[in-house]
Amino acid sequence: MKNRLKVLRAENNYTQEDLAEYIGVSRQTINAIEKGKFDPSLPTAFRISKLFKLSIEDIFQFEEN
Repeated sequence: MKNRLKVLRAENNYTQEDLAEYIGVSRQTINAIEKGKFDPSLPTAFRISKLFKLSIEDIFQFEEN
């Protein structure tokens, strides 16, 4: 799954640690999501979208293999 998380985080001057703390996950989880190695759970995706005031679809884009 592609995502804009790294760009949104940078635009808001959040470190990976800041974002992780805000949404209740580890910094390693944020890193894995940004690199496309891990897809967030639905509750995590909702918390991210709420923080950035964007829809989930504006942040995450599904890619078919």
